Amino acid sequence: MSFQAYLDAIEVKTGKIPADLVAEAHTRGYSADTKANDIVQWLKDDYALGRGHAMALVHVIKNGTTISDKHVGTGTAHSDPSTELRLDGKANRGA
Repeated sequence: MSFQAYLDAIEVKTGKIPADLVAEAHTRGYSADTKANDIVQWLKDDYALGRGHAMALVHVIKNGTTISDKHVGTGTAHSDPSTELRLDGKANRGA
């Protein structure tokens, strides 16, 4: 599953776009200095997210929307179209 696909699945599972969850995390005081397990536990408790999905959000909360180009355009199961992740929801990307 690609990084973007994890974020899209989070939207389906929670009913919230990733940007809303990132904003909520920042409101709760989570930042680059927060331990990943603290964020994972919050997402598990409040949104029933598993570790893999939660870790995708942890990356964005701690590091922003830019990811490594390691899998960009590789055509593999983990391939992402860009090094920039979209947090604005699937509906905002069009068809």
